[in-house]
Amino acid sequence: MTKDSFRSLSEIWADTTSSGGKMILTVFAGIAEFERDLIVERTSSGRLAAQKRGVKFGRPLKLDSNQIDAIKSLLEKGNSVKKVAETFITHPATIYRILAR
Repeated sequence: MTKDSFRSLSEIWADTTSSGGKMILTVFAGIAEFERDLIVERTSSGRLAAQKRGVKFGRPLKLDSNQIDAIKSLLEKGNSVKKVAETFITHPATIYRILAR
């Protein structure tokens, strides 16, 4: 028996030292891979269907549309990004992300 082989003490079919055991385990591996591909396909199609229904994925937005409009208004009036971020209790990077949209 080599170091890369497997032999079960209770299941005679699970033995990679014999040709039959190798074949059985190869078939099981193929079935497992097929099932995994089916799961990925179902998950992807479900995700796409949910997106078409309007479901939003990912982290929720920190600020709502009214707050975003207020932030843009304050910045247009000359307030600094740092001051606006402090006002809305958020990080300045959040403000810059809003400006990049």
